[in-house]
Amino acid sequence: MTKREAEILKWIEENPLISQNELADKANITRSSVAVHISNLVKKGKIIGKGYILKPQKNIIIIGGANVDIAGIPKGFLKEEDSNPGNIKYSLGGVGRNIAENLARLSQNVELITVLGNDPNGENIKNNCRDLNINLHNSLILPHANTSTYLFILDENKDMKVAISAMDIFNNLTVDFIKNKMDFINKASICILDTNPPQETIEYIANNCSIPLFVDCVSTNKAIKIKSILHKIHTLKPNKIEAEFLSGIKIIDDSSLEKAGEYFIKKGIKQIFISLGKDGVYYSNGSSKGKLSTYTTKVINSTGAGDAFMAGIAYGFINEENIIDSCKFGLKASAITLTSENTINENINLDILNNFKEDTK
Repeated sequence: MTKREAEILKWIEENPLISQNELADKANITRSSVAVHISNLVKKGKIIGKGYILKPQKNIIIIGGANVDIAGIPKGFLKEEDSNPGNIKYSLGGVGRNIAENLARLSQNVELITVLGNDPNGENIKNNCRDLNINLHNSLILPHANTSTYLFILDENKDMKVAISAMDIFNNLTVDFIKNKMDFINKASICILDTNPPQETIEYIANNCSIPLFVDCVSTNKAIKIKSILHKIHTLKPNKIEAEFLSGIKIIDDSSLEKAGEYFIKKGIKQIFISLGKDGVYYSNGSSKGKLSTYTTKVINSTGAGDAFMAGIAYGFINEENIIDSCKFGLKASAITLTSENTINENINLDILNNFKEDTK
C-alpha cells in the first residue's frame, strides 16, 4: 500500500461516508486520481465493494526478542584469531522485533510482546516501534535492566561467522506474566512466537493458544524448547540444522528432506517450511509439498533474511494465500532484505513485495 493510499484509507476509516470530491480536496489531487487510489485499495482487499465497506483488520501478535544488534563487518577476508580491519554497525534487532517490523512495513496490524530495559537502547526500540505503529502496550519494561544485545561478526561473504547474545532479560517473560495476556492474545488472528522466552513460558503459550501459532526456532540451542509441543504448532520455520535436530533425521538429499517434512506433518504441524539457505525452501502442509528456489539478487547482508521470510509466510497466511504463494512471499521478502546493509530493508512494502523481480544480471 502506497503512502497516498494509506492516507486515503485513513480518511475513509474516519468518515466512511466521505465523498471522492472531499477526498480530492483533502489530498489536493483530482477526483479521478482519488478514484484510481480507491480502485487500488479495492484490488488490495482494503475496501470491500461500494460504499467504502472496510475489510475487518486482522491482528498479529508477536512474542519474542527485541534487542540491539552490533555487527562487525570486515573490509576483506576474515582472519580468525586476529584483529581484522572493518566497520562496526549498530541497529535494532531481535527475531520477534524483526518479524514485527517487516510485517508493519507490509501494512499489517502488529502487537509485539517483549521485555525491554529502561535504558537508552530500550528507548530507541520503543521510539522505533511507535514510528512503525507497532503496539508495545503489553510488553514488559524493567527499570535498572539492560536491554538485550546481540553481537555478531560477518565474514567476507557477508555470512554470519560467529555471534554472542546477551539475552538473559527474556527470562522475565514468565508464565505468570504471559498468563494475564492470553485472553488478549487469543483475540488476534495469529500468534508468532520465537524461542527467546523460557521453555515453560513457550509451553504454556502453546498449550493455551487457541489461534494459529507460528514458531521461529531462532537457533539449534533454543529449538530444544519446542520439542515437546510440536503438535501444538500450526506453522514451523526451522533451517536445515534445526529441522535435523528436531526430527532426528539427517537431511542429505531430497528423499531425506521429504522424510523430515513428513515427520513434522505427522506430529500435527499444519505447515512446515525448512530453510535450505541458498538452495531455497522445502514446504509441506501434507497435501501440497515441494521445494522452491531462492530469488536471484545481490547479497549485501544475510542477517535478517530468515525473519523476513517468516513475515512473508505470515502475511501470505493471514491474507488467505495457499502454501506455495505464502512461501513465495517469504522468499521475496528474504531477497529484498538481502539487498540491504541493515537487518531490515527499510524500503520493503507491499508494492515492492508484490512487484518484486529477481536480478537476472
